Amino acid sequence: MDLINAALALLTIIFGGIAFLAPRYAASALDLAPTDSTMGLSELRAGSGGLFVALGAFCLFTAEPYAYFMLGVAYVGAGAGRVLSLLFDSPPTKKALLYLALEWPPAAWLILYNNTF
Repeated sequence: MDLINAALALLTIIFGGIAFLAPRYAASALDLAPTDSTMGLSELRAGSGGLFVALGAFCLFTAEPYAYFMLGVAYVGAGAGRVLSLLFDSPPTKKALLYLALEWPPAAWLILYNNTF
């Protein structure tokens, strides 16, 4: 079962790494359009990239349940933002639901399996 934790952390690093190293590709995949500034690329590298790379790496480095639990909390937050967007922003439904399916099932596993409280 700990292999699932490690696999989810590794996937987090991979997906975060795409935004971290290739923000233009990530922007395209997420239907984000450039503006007059490159600040959006900076935000992708930081918020969708470096943050998730660091979270996943910390989980693998420590292999502690609390770290994996917190990764699950991060995925809950991401999924909550996605649900809010579905309710108020009318994003492409299939794409938004696909991304939600990549957020909340891992969140449920990480929180339930690693809950030591």
